Amino acid sequence: MVDLETKRALFDGFSRIGRAVSSGRRVEILDVLANGVRSVESLADQVGLSVANTSQHLQVLRRAGLVEPRREGTFVYYRLASEEVFEFLRALRALASARVADVDRLAAAYLGARDREEPVSRERLAERLEAGEVLVLDVRPQEEFAAGHLPGAVSAPVDELPQRIHDFPNDREIVVYCRGPYCAFSHVAVELLRQEGFRARRLEDGLPEWRAADLPVARDEA
Repeated sequence: MVDLETKRALFDGFSRIGRAVSSGRRVEILDVLANGVRSVESLADQVGLSVANTSQHLQVLRRAGLVEPRREGTFVYYRLASEEVFEFLRALRALASARVADVDRLAAAYLGARDREEPVSRERLAERLEAGEVLVLDVRPQEEFAAGHLPGAVSAPVDELPQRIHDFPNDREIVVYCRGPYCAFSHVAVELLRQEGFRARRLEDGLPEWRAADLPVARDEA
């Protein structure tokens, strides 16, 4: 005979994940953490919440097993609990894009006009990087670059780009990347570079997808 109580408890266990991502702010936190370890204070700044509110969201994610904390002195740092968490985030975004009518409209409104040129695929960029044909700019915050970046990429956080733009050579195409397919940093950077006469395109997604494809990732030395 089927044990209904155990069966229900099992499916309630599955539902914990759903409850943990029932807030858009918690999904956004996972998106940031897919790019590297962050302190609670840094996460709060990135998602535009108070430290107390961010901490509450992190506790929900931790109880669901999606993030893990690490304490260093008075600071607490968080990371995704495993690569499976990123794959879940990726599947969640893809499902929402396919099945929730407003998602693609909101993405277009947030990210701006359609790319003038097709984004560069991961495979093609890997080939061009090896051949030394492109300059790659990582326009995420510096601490995300330090946690992991494309080999040979130059850190150029999007808010610093206007002051640094003339430091870059104009004899090669520039490929820009950021956090992923729903990150606006690369769109802003490409538009700025093109306004200044550079040949610029963006990577089709971001560092987490590059890593998930088993492509090489470099890190700053500690």
